Amino acid sequence: MSDLIFRSYRVLTPEGERPADVAVSGGRIAAVAGHGALTGHELIDLGECALLPGLVDTHVHVNEPGRTQWEGFDTATRAAAAGGVTTIVDMPLNSIPPTVDIAALAVKRAAAAEQCYVDVGFWGGAVPGNTDHLPKLHEHGVFGFKAFLIDSGVPEFPPLDPAGLEQALRAVDALFVLHAEDPALVRTPEHAAHFADFVASRPPQAEASAVATAIDLARRTGARVHILHLAAAEAVAVIAQAKADGVRVTAETCPHYLTLRADQVPDGATEFKCCPPVRDGAHQDALWQGLRDGVIDAVVSDHSPCPPELKAGDFASAWGGIASVQLSLPVVWTAAVTRGVPLAQVVGWMAQAPADLVGLSGKGRIAVGADADLVAFDPEAEFTVDAAALLHRHPVSPYQGRRLRGVVRDTWLRGRLAGAEPIGRLLERP
Repeated sequence: MSDLIFRSYRVLTPEGERPADVAVSGGRIAAVAGHGALTGHELIDLGECALLPGLVDTHVHVNEPGRTQWEGFDTATRAAAAGGVTTIVDMPLNSIPPTVDIAALAVKRAAAAEQCYVDVGFWGGAVPGNTDHLPKLHEHGVFGFKAFLIDSGVPEFPPLDPAGLEQALRAVDALFVLHAEDPALVRTPEHAAHFADFVASRPPQAEASAVATAIDLARRTGARVHILHLAAAEAVAVIAQAKADGVRVTAETCPHYLTLRADQVPDGATEFKCCPPVRDGAHQDALWQGLRDGVIDAVVSDHSPCPPELKAGDFASAWGGIASVQLSLPVVWTAAVTRGVPLAQVVGWMAQAPADLVGLSGKGRIAVGADADLVAFDPEAEFTVDAAALLHRHPVSPYQGRRLRGVVRDTWLRGRLAGAEPIGRLLERP
């Protein structure tokens, strides 16, 4: 007898989709067996509704403390739970102080304590002058280090030049996650009324050049690097060659790059602005192919909200960031259906792959011994996005009014229904 039995004709396991029963005991998955084979104190029979592992989103900007008016642990993790995301890893910047030493990490953890609706881990930051702090941060449980090779948009988190990045890579054996755009190939226009003007200011060659720099440093140092929010086809080819050569490099892309297209962005619609920018259909096709080929490893949100007033102005002056942690799964699934990509593959990219990236072997999979982080997902149901109904702090979304496929019915964290109370834990690197 188990505490709880989940039953579905569509259970997404690491081996694929199948009818199954999933037993939960003590917050962990105790058994995965044939459909109808198990008994327990409580049965949750989902019928044809799919049972997924909780998604793992390793790229979320919570912004608390310091810029909690932009977002916060309460609102970000409520939105995550509503979207089937049961684990997030919070980026070290946009909060004040940024997470660049152990004192700042303590402030961050204190701010998050007892208000998280899903499990939360933390990235540290690598910035000029904090190399000596990196080993201590790693010892205190951060999952790795975020660095920018270009201006981050906030003055308290400056970028590293190649020499500074090499110094950081040699300072600690850790995962480095990189915003890779070459500042020499990016120009900052004073005005950009048209989205095409903004896209032209951050060309794909800027991504490819910075990715090549990061890979060269990884090759020389033996360090492990991860390329964030990939948007350019040219960079996909650079990563493919590096992987073939045995360089320790992985990459991610985001729902907006897989679904939004530059030629469809209306003038003045700054809710579509992010960096790197959304590009045209050829780049989008290359990203999907990169995922299929295993060149791109994961799909995560890069959830980066801000108050509506910071989205005012034109594409040059508005804040660059898209808030999508609640919508990531249906956004990607809607596009995947049109491309013939099965649900099991989408789940692999959004659950197990990001969990594996940060070493969380007990997350992102329906397997014996894993945390019972589970999602009831109706892949056939549809809904229209109403930004005002989303749970992140501000009702700004480029998906407003879009018809999406796939509805998250319920989310469980370690076997407990998520979203009603802050039951999330603060995680440390294994």
